[in-house]
Amino acid sequence: MMIEFDEYKSKLNAIKPDLEGLGRALKLDDARAEIASLEAESAREGFWNDVQNSQKVQKRLKQLQNKVARYEKLCAQWDDLMAICEMALEENDDSMLDELKSGYAGFEETLEAMRLSTLLSGEYDANNAILTIHPGAGGTEAQDWAQMLYRMYTRWAERHGYTYTLLDWQDGEEAGIKSASIKIEGENAYGYLKSEHGVHRLVRISPFDASGRRQTSFAAVEVMPEITDTGEIELRDEDIKMDVFRSSGAGGQKVNKTSSAVRLTHLPTGIVVSSQVERSHFQNLENCKEMLRAKLAEIKEREHLEKISDIKGVQMKIDFGSAIRSYVFMPYTLAKDTRTGFENGNINAVMDGDIDGFINAYLAMKAGS
Repeated sequence: MMIEFDEYKSKLNAIKPDLEGLGRALKLDDARAEIASLEAESAREGFWNDVQNSQKVQKRLKQLQNKVARYEKLCAQWDDLMAICEMALEENDDSMLDELKSGYAGFEETLEAMRLSTLLSGEYDANNAILTIHPGAGGTEAQDWAQMLYRMYTRWAERHGYTYTLLDWQDGEEAGIKSASIKIEGENAYGYLKSEHGVHRLVRISPFDASGRRQTSFAAVEVMPEITDTGEIELRDEDIKMDVFRSSGAGGQKVNKTSSAVRLTHLPTGIVVSSQVERSHFQNLENCKEMLRAKLAEIKEREHLEKISDIKGVQMKIDFGSAIRSYVFMPYTLAKDTRTGFENGNINAVMDGDIDGFINAYLAMKAGS
């Protein structure tokens, strides 16, 4: 039994260079220097008078502090695990073997996840993400599935300490949603979530079918980077057609039915976006512009284009024939990614936002390709 402690001690020593390499890849010295500079800026007189700038500084400061804290916590985990090994060997006590095993597995998983985060070097990877979810054909069944996915992504955001804001919401006829758009804010949100772009397939016994038959439903998820610098992707007035309309659907708590909903059409590409969740017509218009910039940026990156004017025609069609992931509730439970082969049999955990395994497998695949 004590041999196992020796083996774990060797494993910990062997993995130490990876831990130190991660620290260098995360550029922690630069992060600490930037933290000191931002803290000094925050302490200056009149800092809070410029609300927009102070919020931006505080947000960046929190991101950097979290990054450093995560790494320091990982180093502390390594120290704790090594201490368990040494104490056990010294005292010939094997009572902490289970704790060591689970602790090491968790440490390895976190190290790998943090290592993958250093691979996020795409043009927009560090940005916030805008997600739009559309049900495929199939009426209520597909609309309910779209709402389940909406819940999955908001739970994922909460697990990571990210915040999310509703940009648009259109209720389904009986249940679920016809479409929803949310902005998820947090470090590397787009870099992680862009792996979710595509069609998601559900297999289950339908709660809307009195005969209890098995149904297959589809929903499409679009993932786009938020563009905060409006000069980066300019929207010219002559390229945009705006329609104002009354909010539709049952509304629930999410739609303000007296508001002026806004629909924007980007004439050069034919892209259409809408927003009806805010009280003011102006705020719905701002939401639309934000979504439109995000869609144009996503296409530009995906198509490897030099500039936005190179986009020709609508590129947003998602083919419902090919799903990136299947979620099976019946006759067995399994979520499986068709691109990476990664799977998770705990479907309830997945629907509660436990999708990091899928995201990390995708990042690892991309890094290796």
